[in-house]
Amino acid sequence: MSRVLLIGCGGVGTVAAHKLAQNADIFTDICIASRTKSKCDALADAIRRRLYSKNGVTANISTASVDADDVPALVKLMNEFKPELCINLALPYQDLTIMDACLEAGVNYLDTANYEPKDEAHFEYSWQWAYRERFEKAGLTAILGCGFDPGVTSVFTAYAAKHHFDEIHYLDIVDCNAGNHHKAFATNFNPEINIREITQKGLYYQDGKYIETEPMEIHQPLNYPNIGPRESYLLHHEEIESLVINYPTIKRARFWMTFGQQYLNYLDVIQNIGMARIDEIEYKAPKADGSGDEIVKIVPLQFLKAVLPNPKELGENYEGETSIGCRIRGVKDGKEHTYYVYNNCSHQEAYKETGMQGVSYTTGVPAMIGAMMFFKGLWSKPGVHNVEEFDPDPFMEQLNIQGLPWHEVHDCDIEL
Repeated sequence: MSRVLLIGCGGVGTVAAHKLAQNADIFTDICIASRTKSKCDALADAIRRRLYSKNGVTANISTASVDADDVPALVKLMNEFKPELCINLALPYQDLTIMDACLEAGVNYLDTANYEPKDEAHFEYSWQWAYRERFEKAGLTAILGCGFDPGVTSVFTAYAAKHHFDEIHYLDIVDCNAGNHHKAFATNFNPEINIREITQKGLYYQDGKYIETEPMEIHQPLNYPNIGPRESYLLHHEEIESLVINYPTIKRARFWMTFGQQYLNYLDVIQNIGMARIDEIEYKAPKADGSGDEIVKIVPLQFLKAVLPNPKELGENYEGETSIGCRIRGVKDGKEHTYYVYNNCSHQEAYKETGMQGVSYTTGVPAMIGAMMFFKGLWSKPGVHNVEEFDPDPFMEQLNIQGLPWHEVHDCDIEL
């Protein structure tokens, strides 16, 4: 029996839960938990209906309510359900409380995004790497960043290093969403996290040091398979931090993401009117009973999240596809080579399978595969580890099986 606790019931959690249930030979008991139990119940029912209509089987899924900021509540749930692994698909602010609970309850850990403080847009692994010794002493495994980027892109890099290069010198991770959700403005995952990520300063690694840029300062058109040219912007992304440590021959590492001009125009307005702020402001609001006003504190970005389209509801009318991969230049047997490995994911195919759009799908599927690697004993080692520290081959094999087939091109023009 393999018991897994999944915390988080958003778009990524929805996809991961579907994929866990589809692989019941590995995941025999699943508990879906979030702050609102009714959402977990609805998800569990939807999964059961999909599985039964497809192959006449059901899934062993339970649900629970838990506050992921509350360590005692998390420990209580873990002690009751007794999972071997906790998949954390909650907010990045909650990574450390969930890791604390896992240590106290004796549960292994996996997530898709690094910790960040709630009051500061700051992305680095140092807070979670500080848990290494505690997880080692407890004999527990913690797997960090097992989504697509970070996650699959790091596995792609490990696969390239294992099979195609003696030394990797230049790494460019390229992320294109060429989909159309037919909304004036929407984010593909939690708006609060998404907007914080892309409005911070850019950062890349070159010749042993990090170079900071202004937000969206560096950009250029890149060609994506089956999509064509898209303007691509250099961003700060966390997987660069671990990859340059684990592959010290890297001379330069960068992360690029595409944005349409309409998206950028709306984002510019949001910033200019102060709605991207993450600090609290005081607001005089009328009391519900009409007896006067009261001063309430709100975070503008959290308010914006409440009025923007829910990313979970974008899938039905979403058209197009994503294309995410690694463009690598390095040396094999004394000769320079280039290598491009990537996945394209259809939004509509993702929706047909899970009810979610492709961005959620490309993050939720790798989380399930990482959990599968753990339960098979292939990615199980006490301590705190980034995904590129494990053998990439069985993970790459499962990508092809589980709905994210990858493609590779050798000695091509990688444009970077």
